[in-house]
Amino acid sequence: MNPPVLLLHGIWNARAWVGPLAWRLRARGFSVDTFGYASVFGGPDVAVPQLLQRLKDSGPVALVGHSLGGLVALEALRRQPDLPVSRVVCLGSPLRGSGTARTLAEHGWSAALGRSSDLLLDGLPDWQGRAQVGLIAGSVPHGLGSLLGAIGEASDGTVALDETRLPGLADHCVVAASHSGLVFSPDAARQTAAFLRDGCFRPDRTAHAA
Repeated sequence: MNPPVLLLHGIWNARAWVGPLAWRLRARGFSVDTFGYASVFGGPDVAVPQLLQRLKDSGPVALVGHSLGGLVALEALRRQPDLPVSRVVCLGSPLRGSGTARTLAEHGWSAALGRSSDLLLDGLPDWQGRAQVGLIAGSVPHGLGSLLGAIGEASDGTVALDETRLPGLADHCVVAASHSGLVFSPDAARQTAAFLRDGCFRPDRTAHAA
């Protein structure tokens, strides 16, 4: 049986942003809900306690977070690893910190990151939680980071591929999508579903979406 799924959006987005991914996962037989939070004005200091309370009040669930949403999910589980979360999929999350965020801060635009700046700048040192974590990275370099010259071609345009690799991950794969495009990508949805079901991505993990 497929686990229920809770989706988390990224910075500057709202719950509706992950709607296309939710639709694709529902079409694959998953029960999906979304978790909305104030990514700029509240940040992790508000979002993480709210997510922890949500998870305490639920049964077993899997988490899927786009960008900052993946960091919020892992930070919550880092604080309370015994919560009933078996698997987490992060899409384009800068788990090792974001070069794009650092460039924004260096140019005096840190206000755009709001209260999420520290988590985006620092990322996580590694992953030692109980939940299995898989990361889906994009390989189409179209996005803010590329425009700012903050990252190279090996990126999704906002997050560099190297920023998505973290010791302790159960699995990692790359799909042909930009950072924003990860929530619209059929291939990202297919790989997300595979990891949620089996704890690993499909063998054709570098395949382009049809």
